[in-house]
Amino acid sequence: MAYTIQSGLFLIDEERPDILFLDNNLPDGQGWKYVDQIVEKNPHLEIFLISAHQSKSSFTSPNKNIIVWEKPISMQILNSSFQ
Repeated sequence: MAYTIQSGLFLIDEERPDILFLDNNLPDGQGWKYVDQIVEKNPHLEIFLISAHQSKSSFTSPNKNIIVWEKPISMQILNSSFQ
């Protein structure tokens, strides 16, 4: 878990996770602006973009491993995503 973009980018490089939950509103910037950089280095990574301030329509990507969740996130969404 990281609380800033910079520490999160470091952890992604160190840990090489399969799944990333990325909030947009972080103390050191907007997480969604780093998606291309993250995908370029980690094409296998499944990314869940999360925001209460951005809508699904404000982010488009041809990458099918990128999923946008708008807050609040319900248990139904979580259950359907990880069955």
